[in-house]
Amino acid sequence: MALSDHDQRTDRGDITVGALDGVRVIELAGIGPGPFCGMMLADMGADVVRIDRAASVRGGDPDHPPASVNGRGRRSIGVDLKSDAGRELVLRLVEGADVVFEGFRPGVAERLGIGPDDCLARNPALVYGRMTGWGQDGPYAASAGHDINYIALAGVLAHMGRHDTGPVPPLNLVGDMGGGGMYLAYGIVCALLSAQRTGVGQVVDAAMVDGAASLMAFFYGMLHTGFSTPNRGENMLDTGAHFYDVYECSDGEYISLGSIEPQFYAEMVEKLGLDPEDFADQHDRSRWPELKEKVAAVVATRTRDEWDVVLEGTDVCYAPVLAVSEAAEHPHNVARGTFVDIGGIVQPGPAPRLSATPGEVRRPPPHEGQHTDELLAEAGLGDDEVAALRESGAVA
Repeated sequence: MALSDHDQRTDRGDITVGALDGVRVIELAGIGPGPFCGMMLADMGADVVRIDRAASVRGGDPDHPPASVNGRGRRSIGVDLKSDAGRELVLRLVEGADVVFEGFRPGVAERLGIGPDDCLARNPALVYGRMTGWGQDGPYAASAGHDINYIALAGVLAHMGRHDTGPVPPLNLVGDMGGGGMYLAYGIVCALLSAQRTGVGQVVDAAMVDGAASLMAFFYGMLHTGFSTPNRGENMLDTGAHFYDVYECSDGEYISLGSIEPQFYAEMVEKLGLDPEDFADQHDRSRWPELKEKVAAVVATRTRDEWDVVLEGTDVCYAPVLAVSEAAEHPHNVARGTFVDIGGIVQPGPAPRLSATPGEVRRPPPHEGQHTDELLAEAGLGDDEVAALRESGAVA
């Protein structure tokens, strides 16, 4: 379905019509950033069909979905990709799809006979998304790696951490989810818009090292102007400044302060009961370590809840540092519905928010192969064809 033909109704029965309603996506099952991309597309209304390996199909009770948040919103069919019949089934599904994406190492999809050339030959308007760490080419392309390696090579990891420590690897948000899954989803939607105009599909090469480097664009500008230095932990946004950091409270919990602008900084000094004259020169870097010790000493005199009473709702640029278990219960997040309960699992809801075609979690994560019969029927296969596929082990 062309995106220009999209019905802009805001609801269809009890199901919200999303911005990607009518877009069929084939996801070749993978891990990490690929499923995250699939979740983003499904949350916005795309019909995402995940092709799981037949050997991984173990059954499962649909009333008790697996606890795979990234797997929500799609249906699953179990296929043996190494069999001729399984490969042909995938290509048949591709013929009726708008998007296919995979997270194999370079060359694997081609060897399976479901690479870009194979799929685009069946569907010239197809968008073919590829998710890798290093990219489809380059000296590292054939090497194994993980998020920590990709952000290291991208020039990101070296700048994370305090001045007196080595680089501190973050959660795998920068490489896997941000530089990988989000950039793949962005590239897919861009390519869909192009296919709508031209009728011509294309390949989206989403490499985590590229995406992670792209996320650093703002900091390249700051380094060029001299506003930041290359040294970790001595700059305004990397824990160098006393007015932009986390501080431990008397109960062992933490609060965050981000009082960058002068008026916010002045309010921070006032609310914390600091000496205005002592803290007058906000951007004197030579005093940042000394002033940080003074801020830390003051914060340590109260609990996190006590600081909430003093700082919440002010222009200090403040928030308590919450764990996953706490974030879903915070009044602000409750008021906005930031988190949802799907199948008994509290998880982040769809983002961002669209006014006319809002995102929605349409179904919980599937068990591998859960929708095989349903999807074979949708593909127009007759009973004899389905029986032959099952007998050969091409589907499960």
